[in-house]
Amino acid sequence: MDDARVWTFEQGLWTGDADHYRELVDKDCLMVLPAEPYILGGSAAIEAVAKTPRWTSVDITEGQISRPEEGLIVVAYKAHAEKDGEAGYEAWCTSTYRRLEHDVWRVVQHQQTPPLSLR
Repeated sequence: MDDARVWTFEQGLWTGDADHYRELVDKDCLMVLPAEPYILGGSAAIEAVAKTPRWTSVDITEGQISRPEEGLIVVAYKAHAEKDGEAGYEAWCTSTYRRLEHDVWRVVQHQQTPPLSLR
């Protein structure tokens, strides 16, 4: 998967509908999100995120892509997402994709860390 497609894929995870999300996330995915229960795995991760309202837009910056071996892609980036009528959300994120077959990729790991606020 080329870099442009990687970023389109990642944006789709933020803005796509629940069916799109279920299609792209692996049944063995692990997620760490900034809300209880914090760590989600497998179908619980898929359903928890699929049931939340989708973002209407996401701006991905400071992105980096690593391909540590054939069939494995790791991305890291800063996301600023918005929903209609709501305050924006910002987080530092990582995702890991594995290739199942030619041109078929699934997310096996995703993490979001909102910026730390210094008091």
